[in-house]
Order: sequence, then C-alpha cells, then structure tokens
Amino acid sequence: MFRPWMLLVLLFLSQTVCAIGWPHFFAARATTTTSATLPDLYEASVVELQAGLDAGQFTSVDLIKAYFARIDEVNLKGPQLRAVLEMNPSALAQAAELDKERKLTGKRSMLHGIPILLKDNIGTVASEGMNTTAGSFSLLGSVVPEDAGVVKNLRKAGAIILGKANLSEWAHFRGNIASGWSGRGGQCTNAYFPHADPCGSSSGSGVAASIGLVAVTLGSETDGSITCPSSNNNLVGIKPTVGLTSRAGVVPISDHQDTVGPIVRSVADAAAVLSVIAGKDPNDNFTLAQPSPVPDFTKALNPNALKGKRIGVPRKVFLNDSISGNDPFVNVAFEAALDTIRGLGATVVDPADLPSAEEIAVSNNETFVLDVDFKIQLNAYFAALLKNPSGVRTLAELIAFDNANPALEEPLQFQDQSQLIEAEATTGMNASYFQSLADDKDLGATRGIDAALKEFNLDALILPAPGLTTVPAAIAGYPIVTVPLGFYPENVTIALAGPQTVYPAPGVPFGLSFLGTAFSEFDLIGFAFAYEQKTQTRLARKAFLEAIPKTQLKDILASN
Repeated sequence: MFRPWMLLVLLFLSQTVCAIGWPHFFAARATTTTSATLPDLYEASVVELQAGLDAGQFTSVDLIKAYFARIDEVNLKGPQLRAVLEMNPSALAQAAELDKERKLTGKRSMLHGIPILLKDNIGTVASEGMNTTAGSFSLLGSVVPEDAGVVKNLRKAGAIILGKANLSEWAHFRGNIASGWSGRGGQCTNAYFPHADPCGSSSGSGVAASIGLVAVTLGSETDGSITCPSSNNNLVGIKPTVGLTSRAGVVPISDHQDTVGPIVRSVADAAAVLSVIAGKDPNDNFTLAQPSPVPDFTKALNPNALKGKRIGVPRKVFLNDSISGNDPFVNVAFEAALDTIRGLGATVVDPADLPSAEEIAVSNNETFVLDVDFKIQLNAYFAALLKNPSGVRTLAELIAFDNANPALEEPLQFQDQSQLIEAEATTGMNASYFQSLADDKDLGATRGIDAALKEFNLDALILPAPGLTTVPAAIAGYPIVTVPLGFYPENVTIALAGPQTVYPAPGVPFGLSFLGTAFSEFDLIGFAFAYEQKTQTRLARKAFLEAIPKTQLKDILASN
C-alpha cells in the first residue's frame, strides 16, 4: 500500500540523484558506510586493525600508506615533531607479501601485517634499506650482522617494520643534552603542547604512538627510557624484567640494566606485543634464565585483577623528591588513583617503604656500573659491525668523531658528551665494579623492592611515573608497567626542560607506574589493565590540534 511518506522519500532520492547522478550517489553511500566502521588511526588498537584486515576493509599496504602520510604531515612539516628518523623503503613490498599470505593461509599472529616503529638503537639488516645509528652520524651507513633478537621475533609473527624512531642520542648516555635530541634527528617534541619535553631516550617512539603515526612502537630502557616517554605522552609502556626480551643487536649501554619493551596506547596492545617479543635468545645469555614458557600476556587482561590484592606505596624518598613529590598536580592525581585502586577491591598499604630508599637516593653505584659496561659493550658492538663508513670502531674514536664534526654532532647547546668521556676513562671490570654491581642488586632488589613486597605482604608497588620511580627497578633489573594518570592543568607554570623544550606545560600528560619483582609482568599487566579500564584516562585529552594528523584509511582507500 502506498503511503504519503513514500512520496517524500522518492522526491528526496530523485532530487539527490539529479544533483549528483546514480553512480556518485551509490559511491557516496558506500563511502559513508565503510568509513563509519574504519578504525580511527589516532586510537586504533591492534585488535581493531586486525579485525579490519581480516574483514577485507583495507590491506596492510593501505595501512602502511596511511601511516606514511600521517608521518609526512607532522614529522618535518607543521609542528615538526621529529619523532621519526627514517621510513622503511621495503615496507610496502613486505606488506603486499603479507597481504597475499593472509588470503592464502591466514594470519600468523595478532601482529600479522601490523606496522611497528623501532627505536633507532634496535638493529635491522641494512639490505632492507634502513640505518641503525642510535641517532649518531658516526653509525650512519653501518651494517649490522643480523636483525636484533626482538626484530626476528616480530618478523616471525608477521609484523612489518615501518621505520626507525628518533631518540635521545646513544639512548641518552652521551651527556647533558635534552631528552629527544639526536644529531641525526634533531629535537623531538611532545604532541600535547608545542615544544614540550617528550622525555626519556625512547622519545620518538612515545610521540609517534601518542598520535597514531603507528599503532605499535618499541623502546628500550636502562633507567626510565620506556617509563618516562610513556608517562609524558599519555601512553602505556612495559619495561620488562632484564632478560625477558633479547638485547642482542641493540646498541648497548649495560646488559645488567638494558631491556626492550612496547610503548603503545593500551594495556591490551602492550600485552600482545610483549607476548611476541619475549623469549629466550641464544645471542643474549641473560634471556636463558627466564621462566619457560613465555606467558600469553593477553590472558592477564582481567578488569577484576586488583580485587583482593595488596598494593604498596613506597613514599619515603620517592614521593618527596623534587620532581614528583613536590608537584601538587601529580600528587592530587596520584591520591585519586589510590582511591580508584581501593574501589577496585585492592588494599592499599601506605606507606610501604623500601628499607634501602634513602641509600638509593644518594648512591653513585649505578653511574659507575653503567660507565664501565658502556665502554666495554659499545666497543664490542662497534667491533661486530660488518661495515662502518665513518671509521669509528671504539668509544675513544666516537668522542673524536663528534669533536671533528661539530656541525653534525656538536651544534650550539648540544655539544656536551661528558658521559662518553666519563665512560672512556673507566678501566674495566675491577673489584670496585663488581662491588658496585653487587651493591646495586642489594639496594634495588634484596633490601629494595623484594624487601618491601615481603615485609608488607604485597602483590605490587605503585608510584607516580615522574621522579625517582624508575631507579630501584633499574638497578634491580625488575619490571615496570606505566599507564596514563593525568594531565597538567591550564594554569601550570611552564618551565624550561632543555634549550628547545618545556616541562611542565598545560595539557602535558603524566603516568602511573606499577612495580614488581623479577618476571612479575603478568600480574602487573593485570593490575594496570584493571586501572586503565576503570579510568580511561588516555581518552580524556588529545594532542594539540596542529599535531594531530588528518590522514585516515578512508583517504587512502579513496585514492586507490
């Protein structure tokens, strides 16, 4: 039966078709329907991307093109975030092969066809077309003997290496230079406030993940370099137990503290990535001591994980230091987080201090150990290279190279290489070194984190990410999982963090860290997930407008 409203619909359709034509009308309808279900690359998770790839909404080639376009918008143009050093010229070809494989035999893992950005101290074979330089021109064109251990795992899982992220040169073990600066990359800056400090040496990885220049990034931490960029860029980071992920093929600082982990936008993505990159590697003997098998960390994603748990607050020193403890904005957010954790069914033990806390705050053991390790291990890294066009083969030659190339490596306000010089002056693994190493383990683990966990019968410790939070876990080799906690208010006093950066600043994020004993990542991931799901802090604020790339998958699909 004909109804009057049917006439109105027919009139509307006829007017629309006359205006744009039938083909364009159906194309417009299809585009609207498809784009409504395409993931927003600013927030897109690995699960969302896999769902779209499996459904045939887009391909990995499309995804690579979209991320390349987003990088082009904001990396050296617009806000000039300088988060990415270089892009993989082989990425599109690799993506095409993985798209074919998906159709023929299905996906290898949750990372199949997913682009991943690596911190530029993580080695990749030169034949692929990228460099591995730790941000230094002294390694430009160098040829590593093979992929880093974690990269082998990623490739086996079907992931695509999108490119290399900028970093603080030599993983911030060069001297008194600003976070995020390298000779090759220039000054990387935060996307949440113009020229804000990106923090940590994995700065480019953090900035890239924060605005969806890629879904997954890897960073490395010796002391703070995953935790801090995760904190400053509204992200989730996992600093694994030393020995859970391989450091083979990673430009080293210290095999006693270095560890490689994910920097992403959600705990779920972090768990998925850690499940792939963790595991034993004969090229890194520290990994041979890890428990077997590697857990499926995604099974830790329980919103009720905090129920019945005991979480301790080690206030002494760590909540009184000048960086976090005297910051009223961080403190207010932290106290609210403790209330949230209580509301999720946990008992908060406050305080639950580390017996060694005051000694850690004044100890110089870590610096001495890192200096000795850096010289020995960097010299070994140089020696293992198949080729290095700069001719640099030792730490001493690196220092000389920097001095001989001031335009590249010692520009105004970035000349310092005091840490390199201090490390070069060390005389190897003598009795003082071994004593300092033992003292670090005692302070960080035996009389530190482990002592507090045992004394107060705790499942984990919790602290704001800014400040001295990372030190006990760094010297113990223990894990940290960091999640978004809050943002600085509009009326915060802006301060200089470096020659070209500021911190704090309005809208700049800060994080919350869960700490535990060796190989307690599964539990920490569960606690972080429960907190994240309850608060959804990341979604409360976006980057400043100019720093948000506009390219989306629909734009790539429309141009195909």
